[in-house]
Amino acid sequence: MANYELLRIVAMIMVVILHFLSRSDNLINLDLPLNGVRILGTLLETFCLVAVNTYVLLSGYLGIRSSFKVSRAVGLLCQIWFYTFFIFFICSAMGITTAASTRGIYGLTEYLFPIETEHYWFATSYFMLYLLTPVLGLAVKNMTKKQMQITLGGLLILFSVIKSISPVAFAFDRYGYDLPWFICVYLTAAYLGRFGFPLMEKRGWLFYAGSCLGGFSINLSMWFLSQKWDSFRYYFTVPFHYNFILCLSGAVGLLYGFSQIRIKEGTLAEIIRRLGSLSFGVYLFHEHIDLRYLWYDSIKAVINPQGKGGILYFLRELIFCVLLLFTAGIVIDWIRSRIFALVGKIFYNTKPGRRLKEMDLCLRPNLRADGSMEDLYEK
Repeated sequence: MANYELLRIVAMIMVVILHFLSRSDNLINLDLPLNGVRILGTLLETFCLVAVNTYVLLSGYLGIRSSFKVSRAVGLLCQIWFYTFFIFFICSAMGITTAASTRGIYGLTEYLFPIETEHYWFATSYFMLYLLTPVLGLAVKNMTKKQMQITLGGLLILFSVIKSISPVAFAFDRYGYDLPWFICVYLTAAYLGRFGFPLMEKRGWLFYAGSCLGGFSINLSMWFLSQKWDSFRYYFTVPFHYNFILCLSGAVGLLYGFSQIRIKEGTLAEIIRRLGSLSFGVYLFHEHIDLRYLWYDSIKAVINPQGKGGILYFLRELIFCVLLLFTAGIVIDWIRSRIFALVGKIFYNTKPGRRLKEMDLCLRPNLRADGSMEDLYEK
């Protein structure tokens, strides 16, 4: 469905924007005075913060209609490995400092074991979530609507609602950067995919905009309150946690908003599908451990070497970074997909089962009636 692939592309662009805002330090800071750039940057962040939840929502919303595939899990892991090693080798060849060169064997493990070391925190949680999808899918398909409401309601209250109103941090709260929250979001999407949510189905864009503006208003209010009372400093950050209730409702609203978009079948739809399938590479490219703190300064040195401030320079840096990182990520992942396709084709043509099938076509006229050739196939 091209509309959901378009949402996947938009969500990845939002991720790049979030990382740009963080790396460029253009967000409201409790220890710095307000200015137009920081206010605009924070407003953009509130509208883009739903990206991570949206990615997981798409997996759950569409996942209940598909089955688990081991090849998909292996392919995802190989894709992650491709980026960890490919970028490491490129950086090493260019003389760029790498984790392996600064932390030795401990840095090397981040390339060898990207899931275990959280080389990419999102990829770690997402990969583990995918391994759990057969269990989660089976549960969703066999539970009644009431059972799902009770289970999902309890999880959301525990992981989202209570923390969203608490003035203090809980010991078990990871702000949505972990597998338990991904499971909550996945089950939320699975529930929506199976039973729907009439209240939001025709009001998706309204819920999205309202949730984002609500989060921005809370954050801005906490900035003013924190200038007088330090006790508000923690809650200043809460609207920007992935398990904040408005961040989840905004992602659900965006999902339903895109569900109303109709894209006519044809060249445009195929391009969107292709870009959507390659978009995860954008994340794996620019968030690689050797690049994540390097790309912004490198780009800024080219387009704004004097470090001039102001909204116009901010917007120019933002647009340039997003276009460059997204385009580079798509191109690299297209190359990666061609390499994987070639390797897969070679493997398919050389594996024993394939050769035996070709033998079968040649030997079939000489097979005996008792089918004894099947024993040879087994061996």
